[in-house]
Amino acid sequence: MKLNLLIQTLKEKNVIGPEEVRINDICQDSRQVREGDLFAALPGTKTDGHLFVREVVEKKAAAVLFQKGCLEDWEVVDEYKETTTFIEVPNAAQALGILVHARYGHPSEKLTLIGITGTNGKTTAATLLHRLFNKMGYKSGLLSTIANYVGEETEPASLTTPDILTTNRLLSNMVEQGCVYCFMEVSSHAIDQQRVAGLHFAGGIFTNLTHDHLDYHQTFAAYRDTKKSFFDALPTRAFALVNTDDRNGNVMTQNTRSRIYTYACRRKADFTARILEHSADGMELMINGIHVWSPLIGVHNMYNLLSVYACARLLDQPAEEILRVLSSLTTVSGRMEYVRGGKNLTAVVDYAHTPDALQNALITLRDLLIPGQQLICVVGCGGNRDTTKRPLMAQVADKYADVCVFTSDNPRFEDPEIILDHMFAGLSPERQNKCLRITDRFQAIKTAVKLAGNEALILVAGKGHETYQDIKGVKKHFDDKEILTELLKTG
Repeated sequence: MKLNLLIQTLKEKNVIGPEEVRINDICQDSRQVREGDLFAALPGTKTDGHLFVREVVEKKAAAVLFQKGCLEDWEVVDEYKETTTFIEVPNAAQALGILVHARYGHPSEKLTLIGITGTNGKTTAATLLHRLFNKMGYKSGLLSTIANYVGEETEPASLTTPDILTTNRLLSNMVEQGCVYCFMEVSSHAIDQQRVAGLHFAGGIFTNLTHDHLDYHQTFAAYRDTKKSFFDALPTRAFALVNTDDRNGNVMTQNTRSRIYTYACRRKADFTARILEHSADGMELMINGIHVWSPLIGVHNMYNLLSVYACARLLDQPAEEILRVLSSLTTVSGRMEYVRGGKNLTAVVDYAHTPDALQNALITLRDLLIPGQQLICVVGCGGNRDTTKRPLMAQVADKYADVCVFTSDNPRFEDPEIILDHMFAGLSPERQNKCLRITDRFQAIKTAVKLAGNEALILVAGKGHETYQDIKGVKKHFDDKEILTELLKTG
């Protein structure tokens, strides 16, 4: 690909060096740069790509993209400007997104890309949409926390939203395989880090906004405004579908140019729903005046199903067909997923790792208890993440569960005992004495099963679909569902 054709997509740039050169590939990792590549030097909190510009130039990189005001070694520009092209831009991460999208032939414009953002519900909504459209006969792709699906192929996911190079590669593969739609989780980190820059979204869905990621965004307002910027950037032909039962729903669309639609369960909206009946086996809903049965449970899943229905309608699918297929869709991995063993005992595994998500899960399960049945909650908090939500998580568990077992989640590089101290700080000394503290997650789950006898319902929260525990940089195999299945068999 010719550099001059590639960079013409950038509105603001200062080009130093030859433009009539051929680019082999684009890299943002200096270790992967090969002769003839374009290297994107991105500023970062841990590693700054501008520190490696000389290294990649000496490796005969054909071009270097860098951010204005971030390159200290200007001598390298003077030394190599005859053989290497230097492209200075106001925002290197944003420019990288635009260049990569062009390099792959603008794949997001060749299918219908829908982005789902919010604190909770992104994975469920995106996965259900993917399943729905596939079952309705449309070949579709999915970019999600659990996995990335390109037609019939699956790639493991390491981030909720992949880096921009991976995203465009996957979108390009989807186009090649004939995918018509792609449903994509869009995290606040990805928005802030420009990991969706250059992509063309046909629609965006806002699920809700609750306490999370304040370790990264620092304030709730900054977190909210980051989500809002996704809708600000939607084109005029796109749609913005927002949950107006959440007080931040209308904030999301204050400055959007897109077509605005609303969904809600407690007020008037373009799309509405309410629960008619519910049990452990599912719930009967009324969605826009039509009855539908779903094997999913809980008020939060009513919102998820409503957002999926609304999105499908906005994509011109017939209401009856949507609801027919929707009623056949089962729970998403690690999202209110039942685990049953040989005993007459039920456990539920859920990814709930925010106070709001944990509260939703516990309230849903408490509504399903039979008289005299107890609800046991096993939960922890992740390390090197938002510390302010830890005492809140403990308060929610203590409020809605009959028995609380606090334990490790993914401690990462933090001392799990300190994480538990933070959780217990949210409880009074009296309440602390009524809660169990078992640092070893396996032993915590085992204790919950023993305490349950043949009566209680167990919720194991926090890790959901994950099959590992991250301890000091090492991901050791650990699967809540696998462990519960075995423990429920043996008792």
